[in-house]
Amino acid sequence: MASILVVDDEIGIRDLLSEILSDEGHAVEAAENAQQAREVRLRHQPDLVLLDIWMPDTDGVTLLKEWASAGQLTMPVIMMSGHGTIDNAVEATRIGAMAFLEKPIALQKLLRAVEQGLSKPAPKAHQDVVLTAPAPSLPEPPPLTLIAEQSFTLDRPLREARDDFERAYFEFHLAREGGSMTRVADKTGLERTHLYRKLKQLGVDWGRTGRKNQGTSHSPPADDGQSE
Repeated sequence: MASILVVDDEIGIRDLLSEILSDEGHAVEAAENAQQAREVRLRHQPDLVLLDIWMPDTDGVTLLKEWASAGQLTMPVIMMSGHGTIDNAVEATRIGAMAFLEKPIALQKLLRAVEQGLSKPAPKAHQDVVLTAPAPSLPEPPPLTLIAEQSFTLDRPLREARDDFERAYFEFHLAREGGSMTRVADKTGLERTHLYRKLKQLGVDWGRTGRKNQGTSHSPPADDGQSE
């Protein structure tokens, strides 16, 4: 049995997750906002936290930064959101979150994420994390085991749905690798010429920021990988 903290401002989601996890034999505490979550964390350290991103007082990413800054991020944290983006997921994992789940959360995805979180060693506390620190000074993000399990509208032509998935996939890798085409090609298993062609086809900017820039044409940099 594990101690799990569920943080979500929606009572229906809190109750549902608490019921599911209790049925699995876990001891569950619920918090409806960041302040309640802080109080629970001060009373004891849960074995795992399910943390919503969008909350009215303090958002989940800010709370995650607070815990990291105070050296209290010593338990696995799984972020949840119904309106999450690739940027949200990358930022949260750079701070220390282990995974990112899209709402509505399927039962099997929830249980798999919880099982994976409880099976991993607790993260080390980072006392030197600064809330305004630039991304390069933050720890290398852990693998996003669940980031690919996003929700996509399926009631449309196959090509459109596939293009949306591929666009999100490449944007994620570009953001995580700092725009390095060499590393993205290695991570995705594509030759660089094929990768350039695919990004251009999808309308994804391959600049150093790794962010999408629709409608802008770029030529592949000749010396990418030499300045890594």
